[in-house]
Amino acid sequence: MRIRHLLAASLALAAGAALAQGYPNRVIKLQVPFAPGGTTDIVARTIADPLGKILGQSVVVENKAGGGGVVGANETAKAAPDGYSLGMATVSTVAANPAINPKNPYNPLTDFTPIINVAATPNVIAVHPSFPAKDYKSYLAELKGNPGKYSYATSGTGGIGHLQMELFKSLTGTFITHIPYRGAGPALNDTVAGQVPMIFDNMPSAMPFFTSGKLVPIVVAAPQRLTQFPNVPTLKEVGLEPANRMAFYGIYGPKGLPKDVVDKVNAAVRKVLEDPAVKKRIEDTGSLLIGNTPEQFAAQIKAEYEVYKKVVDSAKLRLE
Repeated sequence: MRIRHLLAASLALAAGAALAQGYPNRVIKLQVPFAPGGTTDIVARTIADPLGKILGQSVVVENKAGGGGVVGANETAKAAPDGYSLGMATVSTVAANPAINPKNPYNPLTDFTPIINVAATPNVIAVHPSFPAKDYKSYLAELKGNPGKYSYATSGTGGIGHLQMELFKSLTGTFITHIPYRGAGPALNDTVAGQVPMIFDNMPSAMPFFTSGKLVPIVVAAPQRLTQFPNVPTLKEVGLEPANRMAFYGIYGPKGLPKDVVDKVNAAVRKVLEDPAVKKRIEDTGSLLIGNTPEQFAAQIKAEYEVYKKVVDSAKLRLE
């Protein structure tokens, strides 16, 4: 029996090595679990073309929105472990949603193979210019004085925007109605149009609307104030440190990806991030380049999930 198990393991290793040796020999799908226009989509499309050139095969971005990222993430988890179906890993899909949703269809710690964390970015609470407050102090006063009057948009139920805004509500004793969308793009469009008065979003996708004056940043989740918005405080500064967490955008595949394939994609992405044009494009959005190892990314996913699970349990947050 032991010999049979050893033989099976040897064959599996040989098959993995053979796969990696010829990998890739066809198009690679990089799935974004949100609608086009959000930060995850921006990061994916920034790296896809140069990544394909380095690997020698096209990397095609595919958007699969729904469930705050769960629908697309679950499809990646269930894909064949051959390296041709990869996905964008976000805090929403591997931490926030699994932490708050007891019916989440996958285990974020065991059903994926982490490859690399590409970038991290601040989050921001922003309002439409018609909102009666333009700074944090008056914003909070407006919410407290009008409980239930306002609503906020996010990229989806159970995502990082939803969970962090619910935590904000819990910490501040305010009440705002959640309006979930199928991604940051649609949520931003409706907030910019004034159909929803405020949004919790990632900085890169919201940034163009700040520079154009179509949205007003109120408070950011970041280690320190952003140079682009020196007058906007961090959530830590205003006494809300538990909600002061950044988002990240990485690449993972289904569990069981051969190590050689993982290492090949990791090395290729690292090389992409050395490209000055790619570096500038990502950093111009307010993001920070990461480019770590698969083991480091796996540790980050585990740590982030544990943080959000603790937040959900201690604040008794529940899906609406």
